[in-house]
Parts: sequence; structure tokens; C-alpha cells
Amino acid sequence: MKELVYHRLLLPRLEYHADKVAFVDGDYRGTYADHGSRVFRLHRALRERLGVGPGDRYAVMATNSHQYLELYHAAFLGAGVINPLNLRLAGRELDYIVRDSGTEVAFVDAFFAQHFADAMASGEGPSPIRHTVLIGDGDVPHDIRYEDLIDGVDADVPDEPDEDDPVVLMYTGGTTGLPKGVLLDHRAEMLNLYHIAMVIGFDEESVYLHQTPMFHAASMGGILGTPSSGGTSVFMPLFDPGAAMGLIEAHGVTQTVMVPTMIQMMLTHPDFRPERLSSLRQLTYGASPMPAAVLDRLLELYPELDLSQGYGMTESSSLLTWLTPEDHRAGGPRLRSAGRPVPGAQISIRDDDGNEVPRGETGEVWARAGNFMREYWNKPEETAAAFAGGWYHTGDAGYVDEGGYLFLVDRVKDMIVTGGENVYSAEVESVISRHPAVAQVAVIGIPHDTWGEQVHAIVVLHEGATATAEEIQDFARQHIAGYKVPKSVEFRTEPLPLSGAMKVLKRELRRPYWEGHERAVN
Repeated sequence: MKELVYHRLLLPRLEYHADKVAFVDGDYRGTYADHGSRVFRLHRALRERLGVGPGDRYAVMATNSHQYLELYHAAFLGAGVINPLNLRLAGRELDYIVRDSGTEVAFVDAFFAQHFADAMASGEGPSPIRHTVLIGDGDVPHDIRYEDLIDGVDADVPDEPDEDDPVVLMYTGGTTGLPKGVLLDHRAEMLNLYHIAMVIGFDEESVYLHQTPMFHAASMGGILGTPSSGGTSVFMPLFDPGAAMGLIEAHGVTQTVMVPTMIQMMLTHPDFRPERLSSLRQLTYGASPMPAAVLDRLLELYPELDLSQGYGMTESSSLLTWLTPEDHRAGGPRLRSAGRPVPGAQISIRDDDGNEVPRGETGEVWARAGNFMREYWNKPEETAAAFAGGWYHTGDAGYVDEGGYLFLVDRVKDMIVTGGENVYSAEVESVISRHPAVAQVAVIGIPHDTWGEQVHAIVVLHEGATATAEEIQDFARQHIAGYKVPKSVEFRTEPLPLSGAMKVLKRELRRPYWEGHERAVN
């Protein structure tokens, strides 16, 4: 007998709160009854008008909106597999993901329709996209409007999917230079939602502000949890600190998720006043290091605010460990930890041979829980390697203290976290190394007051060759998303330091930049 499908959570709320206005998006105001009708009609339109069936992928490249939420919920009611696209992807990355995933239907808005169309036109061979649906209005490439798609369709309640049916295909950065598709099923996503609900809670009085991008796994709690608890969803298309404060004030927002960079931008905004955020009861942060000064100021300004931190990854539907409000109020060294495993999840620290190490010793973080992915899309060998020994190998290095708190000390795969976005150094190095003047390149993260880390390239040129920093950056920008392009380039004449295994010693390269700074990795 199954339970872990979204029907069991959402449908009762559509009935109990039918007349409640709970979806606020600019001028749009929607009740639970409106939401149910639109999602049911979308579900049927995907099948009958666009030819999307269970297991088929449909992409979304758009800013946050109530339509984006409807597209997620249609997938979670069994319409197909949603493929949410990172808004900062370069054209070649988009083309790869669409073709690799086998996606034939895409939903775009006016902000990204032209970029998406250009990406599909630049790929090898004809575009695989059969239908492009426009969310909202605009003189941009599309063949049907979202509202026209669902207009005139009967709002029938769809049959329940099975727990092990796929529902989300979310691409994450790849250390080999190519993104990997993380395939998640209903069971994993529902267990992740239950884990979130157990540590943070949702209720019908919650007013949740969607301000982290909805393509990101960190947004899944708000996407699924708020509507299934009878709460209110408020949407911000793209983050702006002044506008965010305005929405929090106007709608009495009680709950939201932010990356530390967003919090810092809000606290330093010229229009910030502490009372503007007074309605907030819960604020969750994660995805990048939290500067100690920012955390100290939050705790000082809002002693009654429930601050919490989550650690996880796309492969775990998002959540593995949790640093609670009580942990924050207690203070001390554990504020620099990632908390303890959420109920149902387990953490193990292993050495290079896969042996568990004693408490306090550093090794690779392994994890297991029911909310992990089914597979890396079309990558059986990488999937098997990631789950070798029955645990997921996170690629993060850390240790667990005597109280079970996880401290992350480094990225095993040298991932850089800049403004909440993950950048894999190997991917950037792969691109820059193709520049004809470059003999060696190493990409590291160096401190940045706003973004936490910035991408920095250390380059050795071929003898007799010349290149400027701007030329290296322009070359990289042709192949990868803008946030992955190095913000600074350093040229060296001597070879890069190598280990006995002939690997570049990135810790030595990072050391002078991080002296006097705490490189906390969350």
C-alpha cells in the first residue's frame, strides 16, 4: 500500500482550503481551488496537447512564478518528469542538457525565451524541441502561450503515480566538464519533504516567500511543503533585496530560504531597517559559507527568529543534515558546523580505502537515506561509483564531533561556492586549457566579501605566447555560464606545484589567499 506520492498531501488541502487566497504573484491572486483547477488542466494538456506522458521530460527555463509551481505540481501528480534548467547556463550547456535528457517540450518566459531559442539553434543538428510554451506574454520565440495551453481543458483529478516513478531530472555541475542529470523518484522527494517537515515544520499559517531560484534543489521545501500544509506562497521572480523586504512587509512573510549572499545584500541595503523583517519566524540558510559577522548580526538583530541551516545536495533531493534554531541560540563552535543528520539519514566519515574513521578525524563524507536519487541519467558507471559500498560518496571532506555534528573542512573535488552557486574547478580548467596560449591552468576559490568565494584562475602560458586576463575570460565565456568564468586571472612564469601523483597542489595555491580568512564550507 503506497503513501509516498504528492496526491496524499496536496489534494486534501485543495479541498480544506478551497476558498483561501494563498498564491500571490505580482497582480495574480489564486485560491487553492484555482490552483487545483490549473494544475489538473495543465496535467491533462501536457498529455493531450503536447504529447507528454509519464516518464517523458519537459524543461522549464523561467523565473519564479505561480506557473512554475504549477509545472512542478503537475509532475508530482504524474504528468511527466520536470527538468528545471539553471538560468545561468550558457548556450552550449543548455543544448547539451536538452539533448542528453531527451527533452522535447520546454516552458520559457519572456526573460529567457530568446536565450533558449538561440541555444537550440546553435546545436549540432535540428533542435529536439517540438513545442515551446511561453509563460506570460512577450514578443519572443514560442509556439503556444501557457494560458492558451490550459484554456478549455477539463480539470480532472489525475490517477496517482507509483512511488518509484521518476518525477524530477535536475542537472548538476560535472567534474568532467559535462553536467550530470540527477534522476529522482516520488519516494525520494516525498521522504525529503517529510525530513524537512520534521526539522522545520509547515502549517496553514505559514507565509512562504519563494526567492531562491525554483530550479534549485534548495527550493523544494517551499515548492512542496507550503502548498501541502495549507500555507500561502508569495513569489519573487528574481531576487532583489529591496523588493524582497517590500514583499515580506506587504504580505507578512513568516518563512523563507536564502543563501548567505542574499542575507548580506539585504542587511547592507540602504533601505534596510530591522522592523521590515519583523514578521519572519523562520529563516533557513545554506548552499554556501555563512560569514561569521553576518550570522552574528542576525542573531543580535533577531534573537527570537528561528535560524537554521541545511546541508545536502541535488542527489539527496536536497537535505541531509540540519543545524537547528536551538543550536544557533546556544552558539559556540558548532555554529560553524553543518548540524546533525535529519531523521532517517545517516552520515559516515571514511578514509581513502572506505574504512570508517574515528570521531574527530577527517575523511570523505558518505551518506545514506531514502531521499537519494535513483541514478545519474544515462551514466551507470558513475552511478555505481557514487553508491559503492551502499553509501553515497558526497565528495566533501569533513569530520563528526562527539555530539554527532558534521563539520565540513574542504571540497574533495575542489568545488567553489560563489554566491550560492556551485562551480567545479575541473570544468573551468577544461575550458581554459583549450586556449592556444595556455600551458597550465588551475582554478581555485579565493575570498570575496559579498559572494563568499570568487573564481580565480592561475595560468602558465606556453613559452613565447601572450594573452591577457580579458582574453582568457572572454574565451571561457564562450563555453560556460557567466558565473563560472574567472573573475580574476593570475599569470605565473614558473610551473604549478605538483604532488607526487602529478596532481596540482591546490591547497598550496589557495593558502596565501586564505591567510587571515576562515574558509568554512557548508
